Amino acid sequence: MTIERLETKARMSRIVKHNGTVYLCGQVCADATKGIVEQTETMLAKVDQLLIQAGSSREHMLSATIYIKSMDDFAQMNAVWDKWVPDGFAPARACVTANMARDELLVEISVIAAEI
Repeated sequence: MTIERLETKARMSRIVKHNGTVYLCGQVCADATKGIVEQTETMLAKVDQLLIQAGSSREHMLSATIYIKSMDDFAQMNAVWDKWVPDGFAPARACVTANMARDELLVEISVIAAEI
């Protein structure tokens, strides 16, 4: 069984593909000076790009783990998430509060998807 790693650096690969499954490394926003809505939108846009690059899509997500700095932002993050996930294609999901790698980051996501 072949393991394919894309955009690999010393610490991690942005995408790992194995046996028809796509694993994305944690994704954060494009601009950490923005609020939770904008951070969530740009984070999910990165997920879209990586899924396409890996030969997958939102409709093929299997699992998502969301790390949120404060549950005070949970409702706003979910509003963005709910618009982004196609109807009928919600993945298994967990959302937990977490300390972030940088203080200004409010949300991060890790995704597993099936290849198309």
